Amino acid sequence: MIIQPAKRTESVQEYYFSRKLKEIAAMNAERAAAGEDLVINLGIGSPDGMPPMPAIEALCQAAQQGGNHAYQSYVGIPQLRQAFADWYARWYGVSLDPVREIQPLVGSKEGILLISMAFLDKGDKVLVPDPGYPTYSSASKLVEAEILTYDLKAENGWQPDFEALEKMDLSGVKIMWTNYPNMPTGAPATEELYAKLVDFALRHNILICNDNPYSFILNDNPLSILSQPRAKECCLELNSLSKAHNMAGWRIGMVAGDCEIIAQVLKVKSQMDSGMFKPLQLAAVEALAQESEWFAQLNDEYRRRRVLAGEIFDLLGAEYDHDSSGMFLWGRVSSESSEGVSPGQSVSDRILYEAGVFITPGFIFGKNGEDYIRISLCAKPEVLKKAAQKIKSVIL
Repeated sequence: MIIQPAKRTESVQEYYFSRKLKEIAAMNAERAAAGEDLVINLGIGSPDGMPPMPAIEALCQAAQQGGNHAYQSYVGIPQLRQAFADWYARWYGVSLDPVREIQPLVGSKEGILLISMAFLDKGDKVLVPDPGYPTYSSASKLVEAEILTYDLKAENGWQPDFEALEKMDLSGVKIMWTNYPNMPTGAPATEELYAKLVDFALRHNILICNDNPYSFILNDNPLSILSQPRAKECCLELNSLSKAHNMAGWRIGMVAGDCEIIAQVLKVKSQMDSGMFKPLQLAAVEALAQESEWFAQLNDEYRRRRVLAGEIFDLLGAEYDHDSSGMFLWGRVSSESSEGVSPGQSVSDRILYEAGVFITPGFIFGKNGEDYIRISLCAKPEVLKKAAQKIKSVIL
C-alpha cells in the first residue's frame, strides 16, 4: 500500500457479515463444483418478500420521466417528508414538523454514522448496549469516541438496568444508543421503558438515539420514543422502510427529532451525498401509505416462520422466547466454550461446516451474547424446513 490507512480505522474490522458472506461465497463455489447443496443462510435480516406494489409502480413510472434524474434536495422532496410525518402521526401518535423535524436518509444505518460525526468529538463518551447492533460501536470508534457498554440481560427483559446506569460515571457521556423492539433479542418496547429513558436523558443531559426499524414486525403495538413528553428535547429516532416494507435494498430511512438537532445532522449529511434518487422518494411515499392489512399479512408470514425457526432451536436445545418481536429468533445454547470460542460460535461453526446452514453467533453483538445464536426469519418456510432437516441429520 502506497500510504498508511488513517489510524481511526485500526479500531474497527471489516463488518462481520461482510467477512462471513465472502467465506460462504467461497464455500458455495466449492459446493457447486462438487454438485452439493449450497449453504443455507439464516444469518442476515434481509427481507425476501416483495415491497408494496404501489411503491414499485411509482418507481417505474417516475423513472421514465426525464426531469427525475437530476440531483435532488439534501432534505428530500416535500412529499416524502410529509409522508413520514403522516406515518408517525397515524401509527405512533407523534406530531412532527415535516419541514424541520424530519431528515430522510439513505437507510437508517447511514444515520448512525452521521449522528456520531455530528455530535461526538474525540474522547466523548457513548453508551452502547450489550448485546447490540455492532454499528453503534464501530461508528463510535470511527469518530474516536469512548464506548461505555451497558448490560442488557434476560433477567431484566433485555431492558437497561437503570440502577446500574445511575451508578456509572456518566461524566462526558453525550449519546446513548437504544433499539426496540430489540435486535438481536426480540424484546419489545414499552411506554414505561421509553418514559424512563427520557427521564434519564433529561437528568443527565444525554441524547438518546433510538433505532426503531422493527416496530411493525411481530408487534401489534408500534411505539416511538418521541411520543413521550419532552422526548424531542433529548431524543432522536431512526426509522426505515427496510424491514416493515420489504425494501432493504432500496436504502430509504429517516431520522426525526428537534429541529436544531436535525439541522446538525443535515450539516454533516450535506457534505456526504447529493440527495436521494427522486423516483425512490416517490415510491417511498406510496409505501408509507399502506393500510393495516399490509402489516397483518406481513406478520402472518413471520409468525409461521418464527414457529419453524423455533423448531430448529428445539433441535439444538436452545432456550428462546416463543413470542419475541422483530425478524429474528434469539436462543440460548448450552454448549461449553472451548479454546477461546464462545458457546454460540461453537454451535454456529458446527452447523455451518457440518450441516451447511449458517446461523449467526451471538458474540458479534457483545459479551452478553456469547451464549446465544440468532436465526433470521427472512427465509421462506420451505428453506427453514430444509435447514432443520440438514441440522437434524448432523446432530442425531
